[in-house]
Amino acid sequence: MIEQTLEQALTLTPAEPGVLTADIHGDFSNGLISAPPESGFPFGGLIAALSAAAMARGLGLSAPLRTLSVQYMTPARFGQTLAFRPRLLRGGRSASFAGVDAVQGDRLTNHATATFGDDVAGMAMTPLRAPPPLARLQEGGTLTGPLSPRFSQHVDYRFDTGPHILQPDPDRPVVERAWMRTIDGRPLDALGLSFLLDAIYPPAWTALDRPVGMSTVDLRYDFLTDATPELCPEGWAFFEFRMLDFGLGWTVDEAIAWAADGTPLAVSRQRRKLAPVRMPRVER
Repeated sequence: MIEQTLEQALTLTPAEPGVLTADIHGDFSNGLISAPPESGFPFGGLIAALSAAAMARGLGLSAPLRTLSVQYMTPARFGQTLAFRPRLLRGGRSASFAGVDAVQGDRLTNHATATFGDDVAGMAMTPLRAPPPLARLQEGGTLTGPLSPRFSQHVDYRFDTGPHILQPDPDRPVVERAWMRTIDGRPLDALGLSFLLDAIYPPAWTALDRPVGMSTVDLRYDFLTDATPELCPEGWAFFEFRMLDFGLGWTVDEAIAWAADGTPLAVSRQRRKLAPVRMPRVER
């Protein structure tokens, strides 16, 4: 049962000067829905959205978000306030550069940087521009099953033949494609995209027959077009998640988001670190 909405989770409260705080609720755990929230950690997409919001609101930046890069140094904890301390690195007429630290107590959990800037008229090329690969499917819903992450309760999914979680197939690319929106029906914006671009299990899990532990180290978003109700009716966008590399203790995956008419909205790349494999002890 959902106890906190996404809008509530994205609420930032002014604390001392230059500090905004958020309460991290267990509804947004990346742990399995079949386990307590504390079996996982706060969902990386929520941390990314909060970081972007803290920079925009804390610094009074009105230009659209163009890039967002987040480092996940140590997991935040549930039930504790997460404090965001944004700072303007450089302001300008065409672009502003900002950074933010997320802190719990004396623990630096996350660091993020962002670029904000307005569009200008001029030459444009959009090689990614293409209609989404399928029309919106009429049936779907939240992910179900014991391996679904808890945060997925907040997302409405319409999969293209999927989900393929733990269904390896040598003839199928390691990719997951779906129409997605948040279940609260909020209009899609940069914060919603920040949430949805990470709102799925690791793409590597579509190539494996068992879950492998991993955690995000670096996450990078590039916002190409502002999401609007006209481009994303009822908050819908089409997403493709693809694994690029897996091995040597690391994995890299990427995602692309398209509007309903095929306009590319955003691209992302995520670097994850695999959990250490405990080797059996050998008696000598």
